[in-house]
Amino acid sequence: MAEATYPFDAYPFDIGACPSPAYVVDDALLRRNLELLKEVQARSGAKILLALKGFAMWDAFPLISQYLVGTTSSGQDEARLGFDHFGGEVHVYSPAFTAPEMDVVLRYADHLSFNSPGQWRRFRDTVASAPRNISCGLRVNPEHSTGEVALYDPCAPGSRLGTRAANLAPDDLDGLEGLHFHALCEQNSDALEATLDAFEARFGQYLPQLRWVNFGGGHHITRGDYDVERLVRLIRDFKARYPHLEVYLEPGEAIALNTGYLVCSVLDIVDNDGPIAILDTSATAHMPDVLEMPYRPEIIGGAKPGEKAHTYRLGGTTCLAGDVIGDYSFDAPLAIGDRLVFTDMAHYTMVKNTTFNGIRLPSICRIDETSREIRTIKTFGYVDYMQRLS
Repeated sequence: MAEATYPFDAYPFDIGACPSPAYVVDDALLRRNLELLKEVQARSGAKILLALKGFAMWDAFPLISQYLVGTTSSGQDEARLGFDHFGGEVHVYSPAFTAPEMDVVLRYADHLSFNSPGQWRRFRDTVASAPRNISCGLRVNPEHSTGEVALYDPCAPGSRLGTRAANLAPDDLDGLEGLHFHALCEQNSDALEATLDAFEARFGQYLPQLRWVNFGGGHHITRGDYDVERLVRLIRDFKARYPHLEVYLEPGEAIALNTGYLVCSVLDIVDNDGPIAILDTSATAHMPDVLEMPYRPEIIGGAKPGEKAHTYRLGGTTCLAGDVIGDYSFDAPLAIGDRLVFTDMAHYTMVKNTTFNGIRLPSICRIDETSREIRTIKTFGYVDYMQRLS
């Protein structure tokens, strides 16, 4: 391969100082998000949790734990990771638990949300006999859809997530201390306002007897156009109506939004009705939301097709025909060995990537806030692939 070249001059860090491919998280950007979330907590009175399903790079937990009260998990392994490496409160929710998993979860959880009254009835005696005091709640479905992508809508018709008001009897909440709803995805606080109205209309009768309410995730708090003032007002007004209730938020993306990059290299350039650059990264293996959402990640120095002089289709190295990231244009022609930098690659990448085709996972790096030096904290090889399969 030719020596790496860098045809653009707008990089915020030395892209040659990390392996390729590599996820690179900027601690300065991460702290910027955390400062805003700290302000929201202070002004609203709510507690914010790190949703490990979105960002679980535990090397950064010592920084994040300075700002957030704990973690929220989707099962036994995330719960243990939060307990072992983050500390603070450990919240757990799953659509359903097995008995062996429940035994593990009870070692770590402080809050435990069940998806149905049936799951609560099955495990309430097990919870009662646990050596730790665990506050239990029920996830409910406010039946109010605000998102545009059905794949990410927990309130879609036929949803398996949460209990509808029509399926809830008053005695189903006996022994429970909280309600949990999660209905948003990458949305602003106006969507929360509408959802909160629907939640109170359907479940408000139960709130006087509870201790907490979890507003779930999907709050894009650290996005530039997010209406933080509305969010603070909504929470404060809710707490004024129910002063006995603790309010939790558990955003996944808001913690690591716009804090990280995916550095990759051009391996080859072929032609099929236009130039195609094959990269040492993959949409399906390393950034699956590009295909699932779908969405188009930005590239530093890149633009939409045709906007700049040289347009390329960018694809990965797996055998999937649709392993295509998208079409991008650049000021200068790409060459084998060039490095490209995708932005906003910290969340829902490391936690969702795969070793499909035996393709190796990107390394994981951090940028120091002060020195701006890049530290490689994890690399992956054959053993990581092999140990998953037998």
